[in-house]
Amino acid sequence: MISGEGKSALAGLREELRQLDANSRRRFLRTVAGPQRARVVLDGRPVLLLCSNNYLGLAEHPDLARAAARALGKEGCSAGASRLISGTMSAHRALEEDLAAFKKAPAALVFNSGYVANLALMTTLAGAGDVIYSDALNHASIVDGCRLSQARLEIYRHRDVDHLASRLREGGRNFRRRLIVTDSVFSMDGDLAPLPEIVSLARQYDALVVVDDAHATGVIGETGRGSAEYFGLDWRDIDVQMGTLGKALGSFGAYVAGAPELIDYLVNRARSFIYTTALPPAVLAASREALKVVDRELERIAKLALLGSRFRSGLRDLGLPVGEDPTPIIPVLVGPAEKTMALSAWFLERGVFIQGIRPPTVPEGSSRLRVTLSADLEFADLDLVLALFAERRRDFLRKKP
Repeated sequence: MISGEGKSALAGLREELRQLDANSRRRFLRTVAGPQRARVVLDGRPVLLLCSNNYLGLAEHPDLARAAARALGKEGCSAGASRLISGTMSAHRALEEDLAAFKKAPAALVFNSGYVANLALMTTLAGAGDVIYSDALNHASIVDGCRLSQARLEIYRHRDVDHLASRLREGGRNFRRRLIVTDSVFSMDGDLAPLPEIVSLARQYDALVVVDDAHATGVIGETGRGSAEYFGLDWRDIDVQMGTLGKALGSFGAYVAGAPELIDYLVNRARSFIYTTALPPAVLAASREALKVVDRELERIAKLALLGSRFRSGLRDLGLPVGEDPTPIIPVLVGPAEKTMALSAWFLERGVFIQGIRPPTVPEGSSRLRVTLSADLEFADLDLVLALFAERRRDFLRKKP
């Protein structure tokens, strides 16, 4: 029997769900059958997928699958323990060496997800007596990590280096440690952080630079090394580089790359690293192979850039405002949440899955269709999607709110 109090609590949950419905903010799980690719079967029907972060189309790459299968047969299904108990296997060491080489940094450490990695970074590198300067549109995992850190939090306006500088000046120097933390590619807007200017300020104010490269790894830079390569920076400029393995690299997990003492410190102090079972060997093997595929198939990066350029140009021809940044994330602003979700449903009825993004993920009044491109799309696919946007172009905002 459920107690009266329990029934009352469930009733409260039901009421909150009704409110989410009323505000067009209730979310539902959709099921993809088969592998992640440009065309998938979604809830039983074939659709063109334009909301996956599988940017390079590696999620079903046969080389990754074969590497995972070999590791599964050789090393089993699980690491069996946390890394500091018996969970560090040779596969973890090998991937970390490969990641350090890929990022051109002295050392790297693998985490179970990007969310877990950012929680580790914020709560380990900052605490009471420290200050974190965080971009206003940083990812939720950074936001949550900042809140848990107990450090003083200073929010600067999105990509506004002058505002960051004023925060740094006003903050004084009475802090044990200063962190400037930013996404390199912002996941909902697809724009780039001004990293060279941020690095310059960090040097001036003796701050550590922490960069979330989740949506840049494998995507930008001539060889897909991410934001440091794109801007001509290295690990001496960006003290902490975090990235994920489950987006462009088609596998799962995350990493932090940087100085050896940074990695050693995280191993000893990062609770979300210490107190969790390690990633399994098959996942690690797929990630190692993904790094090799990126180097062997650089044409994927080039094609992704061309697709992005073509799609942005097509949207501009329709009079729709889109950014200039060279990333595969292209938001098309709508405004109201209800209208955004109606448009998402309209596209889906016509065989194109573009997810609508609403508050609290984005600010009130800035709901949008977030288009993400993958290298396994064809240019003809974009022509089809642009034709649909042309049909409904009057429904989109002409400028940002």
